[in-house]
Amino acid sequence: MTIATPTGLRVLVVDDEPPAVAELAYLLSRDPRVSSVRTANDGEEALRVLKNSPVDALFLDIRMPGLDGLEIAALLNQFATPPQIVFVTAHEEFALEAFDLHASDYLLKPVRAERLAEALRRMTPAYAPHRAPEPGPYDVIPVELAGVTRFVPRQDVSYAEAQGDYVRLYTTESSHLVRIPLAVLEEHWSGAGFARTHRRFLVRVEAVSEARWESGHLTVIVSGTSIPVARRHTREVRERLSHR
Repeated sequence: MTIATPTGLRVLVVDDEPPAVAELAYLLSRDPRVSSVRTANDGEEALRVLKNSPVDALFLDIRMPGLDGLEIAALLNQFATPPQIVFVTAHEEFALEAFDLHASDYLLKPVRAERLAEALRRMTPAYAPHRAPEPGPYDVIPVELAGVTRFVPRQDVSYAEAQGDYVRLYTTESSHLVRIPLAVLEEHWSGAGFARTHRRFLVRVEAVSEARWESGHLTVIVSGTSIPVARRHTREVRERLSHR
């Protein structure tokens, strides 16, 4: 089955549950970044579709009879120009293996429309606006030190750590405690080279000197400090580091 829409991504949805296929195909067809949606009910049918109809992205279930989603992804990685892969599954435990197969994203069922839109946004950077960021209220942070107000530019901050209702800003020379929620800094700084790695940490990507993958967990080193990367942020952090 194919659902055609205006110009954009050609996608293939693969799932052995017809209601799941229909729902995901419908949501994808409503997004202007998608030009066509094909569907398949198992791995073998998906490979037949791919043989005759090139696609830009696959939305793959993992547990299916015959070839499962991980096996299909492994086969696609052997292509000269493989399509992007988004896993759509009810199982959290395959996330690390999925990203080892260069998955673009990992969605948990039931799929929310806004989360699907985010997955498409990550696959289509050409749709993101290219413009210089406008000056914001947190580009320079005033800090108090011994009765003197100093101004810390955002680009001098290596990372920020949440400490209760406060955030401690770390520069190469010192640290400063300010009463600003970490979520607010993330909102204003994410477009300026900062990435959330953990519920407690916001890191300037250019300040990362090392990335270590140990026992299934990612850690980044900033100014000699080991900063954990939560599993939910791992894919984004790895992607940001690879494109800096």
